Amino acid sequence: MIDNLHSVMRLIECGWNQAHVLVVGDVMLDKYIWGEVERISPEAPVPIVRAAHRSEQPGGAGNVAMNIAGLGAQATLLGFAGGDSDQETLETLLRTAGIACSLTRTIGAPTTAKLRIIGGNQQMLRLDTEANGPRPAAAYDSLLAGFEEALPSADIVILSDYAKGVLSEDLCRSLIGKARAAATPVFVDPKSRSFDRYRGATTICPNLAELAQAAGESARDVERVLAAGQRMAASLGLDYLTVTLSDKGIAVLYPERRVLLPAVARKVFDVSGAGDTAIATLTLAIAGGLSIENSAQLANLAAGIVIGQVGTVPIKKHELAAALSGEIGLHAEEKVLSLAQLLERAAAWRTSGQRVVFTNGCFDILHIGHIALLAEARRQGDRLIVGINNDASVRRLKGSARPMVAEAERAQMLAALAAVDAVVIFEQDTPAVLIEAIRPDVLVKGGDYTEATIVGAAEVRSWGGTVRIIPTVEGASTTKIIAKAIASSPA
Repeated sequence: MIDNLHSVMRLIECGWNQAHVLVVGDVMLDKYIWGEVERISPEAPVPIVRAAHRSEQPGGAGNVAMNIAGLGAQATLLGFAGGDSDQETLETLLRTAGIACSLTRTIGAPTTAKLRIIGGNQQMLRLDTEANGPRPAAAYDSLLAGFEEALPSADIVILSDYAKGVLSEDLCRSLIGKARAAATPVFVDPKSRSFDRYRGATTICPNLAELAQAAGESARDVERVLAAGQRMAASLGLDYLTVTLSDKGIAVLYPERRVLLPAVARKVFDVSGAGDTAIATLTLAIAGGLSIENSAQLANLAAGIVIGQVGTVPIKKHELAAALSGEIGLHAEEKVLSLAQLLERAAAWRTSGQRVVFTNGCFDILHIGHIALLAEARRQGDRLIVGINNDASVRRLKGSARPMVAEAERAQMLAALAAVDAVVIFEQDTPAVLIEAIRPDVLVKGGDYTEATIVGAAEVRSWGGTVRIIPTVEGASTTKIIAKAIASSPA
């Protein structure tokens, strides 16, 4: 379980909007041909894939930037490209995602591209176009100049090394030195056999095999590899070293201690891009003020989401919020939301295919009628949002003596109910504005209404939703409870 869930959810839903991450590294174009395998070729013992459609997606450092943008933050991307049609495609995809990119054209080297042919959910073949050697000195000078220009506005730097020639030893040391001089954290996703070029970074984030190779140990002996990682963290001047351990989770290695964080069980379809998602989430969580332990757990959760999809697919913040929904249900304080937070939460639910139900009322002095209404409303879909009138609105509707219970307390009591997934307080006399914003799949009201008198019924019908009227519990009302209390009080 992630600690301080309140801070984590606020960060995911709205806290990353102002964060700016500067990504430098090997930018690629991931291409896909999707189809089905129906037979074996008569020309050779290979499957024939009947192509159905094609797609393209930024890969490598480009995918890191796409994950940053998908989580709601700002990303600037620097790297090399070939001045070809693949560069044009990459730049179009990146800018469409809101990413500021500056790809230095390198003469004689194509844009790195990987073409994958997918039959069903199985990768059948990959064809790479690339040049991995060093580029002209002028290209590195241009990239370094772009880095110096972008650095002052960056909250954090990611070096995404896929060993395609961008992050040379000299460039790495220059980038890290300039970033640390500016007190900007540097996170590295390594591919070099030696981690010495990343000396002085905040953290390096290898997987177990990469760390084992750099340490000269066998990946089968996890204990020896992790111990070597702790020594490496000290010798390279890192704050800590962050190691992904596949199904075993993530290890955070300090020179003097280690923290092991278990993995979240997920069905694996494709591990492409999981490391990009992990480092993007980790850096944003750290930039948002979370502890390294909480940040690593969040990164682990995010990586677990993308491996459940085929192809290089960056994460969206709605998906990450939805993955935490089980824990949210155990915390009433996480259910009372502003409208902006609620819209983020509802988008996360819809991303996972869930139907959203809405009902509203004053809910002043919670009684059995309310409980029955909410329980039945929850059964109409997967998530129940309850809108409640604020105190001023209740006074206008019910009189100056109401409400008996203040809006904050009413909201907390409703949020404590298992049937309720979110509570939002509105100031208008009717929930019309709220309903238009949320666009629920189902609108529920009690049996003392008809569809003609339900605010928002026509609108919900207009976008394909349904309206449900739940029978009331006879004799249950706040007015009657108050009247009975007054009648039984001593004169």
